[in-house]
Amino acid sequence: MKFVDEAYIDIVAGDGGNGCVSFRHEKYKEFGGPNGGDGGRGGHVYAVADVNLNTLVDYRYARRHEARRGEHGMGSDMFGAAGSDITLRMPVGTIISDAETGAVLHELLEPGEPVLIAKGGDGGFGNLRFKSAINRAPRQKTPGWPGERKSLKLELKILADVGLLGMPNAGKSTLIAAVSNARPKIADYPFTTLHPNLGVVRVGPEQSFVIADIPGLIEGAAEGAGLGHQFLRHLQRTRLLLHIVDLAPFDDAVDPVAQARAIVAELKKYDPGLHAKPRWLVLNKLDMVPADERAARVKDFVRRLRWKGPVFEISALTREGCEPLVRAIYQHVHAEQQASQPPAEPDPRFADSGDVPH
Repeated sequence: MKFVDEAYIDIVAGDGGNGCVSFRHEKYKEFGGPNGGDGGRGGHVYAVADVNLNTLVDYRYARRHEARRGEHGMGSDMFGAAGSDITLRMPVGTIISDAETGAVLHELLEPGEPVLIAKGGDGGFGNLRFKSAINRAPRQKTPGWPGERKSLKLELKILADVGLLGMPNAGKSTLIAAVSNARPKIADYPFTTLHPNLGVVRVGPEQSFVIADIPGLIEGAAEGAGLGHQFLRHLQRTRLLLHIVDLAPFDDAVDPVAQARAIVAELKKYDPGLHAKPRWLVLNKLDMVPADERAARVKDFVRRLRWKGPVFEISALTREGCEPLVRAIYQHVHAEQQASQPPAEPDPRFADSGDVPH
């Protein structure tokens, strides 16, 4: 698959350099003191989120990453140089966990912010460190400390505001192509989408949100059937789920209500928290329903599904009803973003006077 959202890597931070035993040798100075320097620190291993990456495919083939060790200490009070650090660039939304215990170590949510994932070993002490009033010529030194070694699991969860879910061929790819800058592959056979697609929806100047098209689910996806089970994790960070339903399936024997219930059941099996997320019902392909039958078919569908939430009627192909849907989504996402931000702290300069800065 082109989209890789899971990888295992081994990282090795650099070992510290060894300390040095050395004594000063100068003309006319018979008893030069100790001048052995410390070893250098081993290189650290950092991870940083890069907005230009959207897959972990680089780590599928390059599994081992090592930082350089520190240089050994030398005479003449010279300390060894620190080993070069290495930085592993990963997509925003990557979760770094211990491959053996499963414990989550870091989540890369802020682009450009480096996170230390393996610390380089400290350098060893040279004999200059051991000089004292009673030990004028120490011959002790210590080796460098080893750097950290870890086996890590990398898991990517897409950071999107809105996630599309639904059965294969429900029209999710057509909808994301109609409202955003994404251009997913679209065809008339199941499982057209083989990897998640991200699109930015522009509502107005400085008004936008990110929408993710997740591969279609089928019944049994939570247990591993089909393709959707591989990507359900990407819906966990969204603020809103759009449940796309094909209201005019090609096969008359297919019941859209039964398909919609199957999707809801898969969400609940996979993650109750995901099932509890805000979810809107989007009835698609109305252009394939006769105009005089639309209202009755929508009413019958909502009644049989016993749906109490928001309902939108659209045709992703003709873009009918898409604009009201997009504006409603933006208002919801914007309200969620405002609610999640901490309240602004008052300016301490105006705390006593009660004045408000203009």
